[in-house]
Amino acid sequence: MVGARGALSDAALLDDAQVDAVVVAVAPPREAEDGVQPRAGTVDATVRYGVDLAELAERAGGRSFRGASGEVVRVDLPRAHAGSETRLPWAGLPPRILLLGVGAGTASDLRRAGAALARASRGLERVVSAATADAGPDGVRAFVEGYLLAAYAQPRQSGSSPSAAESAAEQLVLLTPEDRPDAATPIEAAQRAASATWLVRDLANVPSDVKDPAWFADRAAELADALGLDSTVRGPAELGAEGFGAILAVGAGSARPPRLVTVTYDPADHGVLPAGADVRHVVVVGKGITYDTGGLSIKPREAMVPMKTDMAGAAVALAVVLGAARARSDRRVTAVLPLAENHVGAASYRPGDVLRTWSGRTVEVANTDAEGRLVLADAIAYAVAELAPDVLVDVATLTGAASLGLGRGHGALFATDDAVADALEGAALSTGERVWRMPLVEDYAGALRSDVADLRHVPVESPGGGSITAALFLREFVGDVPWAHLDVAGPARATADRHEVVAGATGYGARLLLEALDRL
Repeated sequence: MVGARGALSDAALLDDAQVDAVVVAVAPPREAEDGVQPRAGTVDATVRYGVDLAELAERAGGRSFRGASGEVVRVDLPRAHAGSETRLPWAGLPPRILLLGVGAGTASDLRRAGAALARASRGLERVVSAATADAGPDGVRAFVEGYLLAAYAQPRQSGSSPSAAESAAEQLVLLTPEDRPDAATPIEAAQRAASATWLVRDLANVPSDVKDPAWFADRAAELADALGLDSTVRGPAELGAEGFGAILAVGAGSARPPRLVTVTYDPADHGVLPAGADVRHVVVVGKGITYDTGGLSIKPREAMVPMKTDMAGAAVALAVVLGAARARSDRRVTAVLPLAENHVGAASYRPGDVLRTWSGRTVEVANTDAEGRLVLADAIAYAVAELAPDVLVDVATLTGAASLGLGRGHGALFATDDAVADALEGAALSTGERVWRMPLVEDYAGALRSDVADLRHVPVESPGGGSITAALFLREFVGDVPWAHLDVAGPARATADRHEVVAGATGYGARLLLEALDRL
């Protein structure tokens, strides 16, 4: 739980015996300064109690601690022996101080500082911080987001009942100056954003023996019902009757058949806007491959291990529509989730097959491990024709080429509309979920020509730029709707903790798209 309280001079709070640690925000030294420097809001913990910050930092962290963003040093304060008449100058402080580097105090620095604090405070109950005392609302929000995102612990599947892993402090109290506005608003915004990311992580980390298309569809419907949102689930019979040939083909090799889920939030239905008001409609389509073996074009073993997260795009789309409802957005938002398991079986689709998609266009299959663009083709064409979006965004763990080109720190952004691209790039700067806009190279479009169908979904002779040709294929189904495609194959997964990112499914994209809603 995160909350704000009182003023920086609220000595009673610091003197409270139930406080386990006080956070002292530290900035790097400026020119002509010797050693690290306390930031605003730390005077109560330093001058009032006679704590020499520079000396503590040097003793605990050595010369390596310079107050850079995300650095943290824990200092356990010695106590006088029971019955001793000696009173140490810091006797009024909690038993430990956390020296927290906040760098220049930018939103990015504070997000990293919040993440570092979450990891450093594991096992504690109550931590008091004035690290955001001189920060505006954006800084407070970033700090709390970083704290909550790094506090996430992946659920364990266990036959026994081991003791729970230590989590971040149960309560983080932010001290605020008396003359500053209420900090509740940015804290609540941070909690909504982190909650959306946590949902994506939770869903993507569920093992695929549990998480099949039917399970995911049921979970999406339950979450939608809890918020009073409209949802529709199409099973195999409905998909066949309505012509979703690509989704059915991808899911044909599995004993667990596909689904197509739509979830809609309408601000008019929730009293945010009057009935009949002109409402912008944003549709988010998410790739939902609940497990990907590669099909008959089977993956190597090592590449198959993380494929339980291949539905991260669908989880992001679901989190965005739920987050829009919780924030009472004035945008109408619909999530479209094509869900399938790309498996190997007697009914598996084959390289060389020609599929008829929902749009009526036919596609020659070249590689069954490029299944994501097929299910998206059906879902995007359906969304464009039936949902009348003003803006359409799809998000998918689509191509290894995107992660090869950009690494794991950036999503690959493609767009047919500069305003849409600008909105997503601006949101990325705000949330720290970085994107890099990629070109839709017209010279590569010819690689999608087929001699036996309207399109080939993978080039015969690749011109390179695999993420670009994948985006060009999806563009064929968009029509004239302003569209953006976010390939998150790199940042959707991580092998180790780093700042606010955690190992496993990262939840990348949920905060980005929620932030972008009002900009689109």
